[in-house]
Amino acid sequence: MRVIIAAAGTGGHINPGIAIANEIKMNEPDSEIVFIGTTRGIENELVPKANYKLKTINAFGIPRKISLENMKKFYRTIKSVSEAEKIIKEFKPDVVIGTGGYITLAVGRAAIKQNVPLVIHESNAFPGMAVKLLSKKASRVFVGFEDTKTRLKNKNNIIVTGTPTSVKPRNVSNEEKKKLKLSLGLNQDKPLVLFFGGSQGARSINNTLQDLLKEKKNDIYQIMWAVGINQYDDVKLDLEQFGISVNNVKNAKIVPYIYNMDEVMNASDLVVCRSGAMTITEVSILGKPAIFIPYPYATENHQEFNARVLESRDAAKIILDKDLNCDILDKTIRSIINDKNKLQQMSNNAKKIARFDVEKKIYREIKEVLK
Repeated sequence: MRVIIAAAGTGGHINPGIAIANEIKMNEPDSEIVFIGTTRGIENELVPKANYKLKTINAFGIPRKISLENMKKFYRTIKSVSEAEKIIKEFKPDVVIGTGGYITLAVGRAAIKQNVPLVIHESNAFPGMAVKLLSKKASRVFVGFEDTKTRLKNKNNIIVTGTPTSVKPRNVSNEEKKKLKLSLGLNQDKPLVLFFGGSQGARSINNTLQDLLKEKKNDIYQIMWAVGINQYDDVKLDLEQFGISVNNVKNAKIVPYIYNMDEVMNASDLVVCRSGAMTITEVSILGKPAIFIPYPYATENHQEFNARVLESRDAAKIILDKDLNCDILDKTIRSIINDKNKLQQMSNNAKKIARFDVEKKIYREIKEVLK
C-alpha cells in the first residue's frame, strides 16, 4: 500500500497519524508511507523518530480575524494545495489520510482534486474546520467520540473508532517502576506525578509548577515534568533566578518533551495535564488517575467537555484554568496520591471508558475503501 498521511502542528494530530502508519506497516511491511507537514511543527521531530519520511508544504491555519498577515497566510495556504498536489502526483498514493488540523484541509483538497481516496480522523468531540469542510467528500470519517457525529452534516461515512495511539496497556511491576525512576534520577519509593501540557507545553501549568517547586511543596511526592519544547528555555531561566537548576531539582525531573510517554505514563501514579482527545485516550487506556486542567480557549470548550466524561465516572478530578494556583494543585494532588484505594478505584473507572483496537478498525476500513 502507498499512503500519504497529513499531520502537523501538535502531537495530538501527529501521534494518531504515526499510530495508523505503524498498524499499516505491521500488516503490510512493504507499504510505502510518506507524511506531509510543515517546516514549523513538531512533526519535524516526531515523524523522523518514528522512521517515516516527511515532506513539507507552506500551509497555515484558517484565519478567524482579518489582518494583512492573516491574509498572507491564507494565500499561502491556498497555494499549498498545489504543493500537496505535486507531492501526490509524484508519489501516486493509494490513499490519503488526514488526522485533522489545517494541513489536512490543504492535502485533503489536493487528494480530492487528484481523485485519490481520502479518509480523515477527528479526535475531538467538536470537529475542526478542516474535517467539517472535507467530510462530505471523504470516503470515511473516523471520529473519537460518539457526540462528534451530531456535529457533522453527512452521517453516512462516519465511523466511531476512538483515537489511534501508540500507547498500549501493560502490567508494569513495581520493580519496573523502580528501575524507571532510578534511570530518571528519582526516588524509587516515592509516588510519581507526571505533568505535561501537550507538545507545545501549557503556560499556566508551567507557571503553577514553578511556584510549587519554589515553595518546595513536593515533599511527599515527586514530579516528572515535560515543560514543552518551546517553553523549556524560559522555564529554565526563571527557575535559575531562584537558585533552582533544572538539572538538579529535589524530587523532580524536568525535560522539554517525553519521547517514551508510554513507558513514563505506565510507571506514574498520577497524571496532571490538559484534556485533549489524545490525552483522554491515553489516560483511559492505561487506567491512570488524572487531574485535568482543560485548555480554556479550545474550540467550543471541547477540552472541558472531554474532561467531564472522566470526571463523571470518578476517574479524574478537574481544576479549571481560571482557578489554578499552587495551593489548589498541591491540595488536589495530596487528596489522591497517598490513598491507594482511591488511586485503584480511579484507575479501574478510567479503563471502563477506553476504546481498544482503534488502529485495527481504521486499517480494516481503509482496506474496504481500496477494494
